Amino acid sequence: MLIDLSGKSAVVTGSTRGIGFAVAKGLAESGARVVVNGRGQKAVDEAVAELKKALPKAQLQGVAADLATEAGCEALVKAVPTTDILVNNVGIFNPQDFFEIPDSEWQRFFEVNVMSGVRLTRAYLPGMIDRKWGRVIFISSESGLNIPVEMIHYGFTKTAQISIARGIAKRAAGTGVTVNSVLPGPTLSDGVVDFLEKMPSEKGASLEETAAAFVRQHRPSSIIQRAASVEEVANLVVYVASPQASATTGAALRVDGGVVDSIV
Repeated sequence: MLIDLSGKSAVVTGSTRGIGFAVAKGLAESGARVVVNGRGQKAVDEAVAELKKALPKAQLQGVAADLATEAGCEALVKAVPTTDILVNNVGIFNPQDFFEIPDSEWQRFFEVNVMSGVRLTRAYLPGMIDRKWGRVIFISSESGLNIPVEMIHYGFTKTAQISIARGIAKRAAGTGVTVNSVLPGPTLSDGVVDFLEKMPSEKGASLEETAAAFVRQHRPSSIIQRAASVEEVANLVVYVASPQASATTGAALRVDGGVVDSIV
């Protein structure tokens, strides 16, 4: 299967590192014009430079905007008024006991993980509908189905993304625009790497071995029994963004390594 996104434009939020960066790279490799987004200009410039080094012919634009706020979302839309593909990837997580999570953290997680995608989809979807082609993808998580007891405030935002994506897909019925959520499982993103490096591990164990041990202990239902790479997640996202995925919409697509113990 040859995925050709030539002539298409894409906005990938939170794409200076991790899954977002891998998605931006995958879309650019497929010929899309890609907007890289992050909170700070320095991080954005470094990510764009890294992508240009790997893909000299890539069409890239960097936009620094803090999508945790309405003003930040408006700044991104002002800089990039239209797009064919929107990947709502930006997100935060932090293990914290339920009884220690203040209201402000619940609100912060909701603003970043949920409202950023709501605001940007509301801004970009009408143009997609007018052009009769578009892709909106929410990067959710298996934690939206298996709510992690150590991150309840994170899990609820991921459940919300799945619900919102399904509802928007129905709102865009028959328009040529698809809306889906993608659910990674444990993935070796930069944030997870930072988290794992703070955990005690066997002497001499590699990062991959530490991650696999974490998966076996904390996500024992995993079938692959390891963490996925960011590229493995990005591969699914790029397919969902492609013309080949035109009959896939309103779906919660798992790339979780089999963590969710369900056949549907």
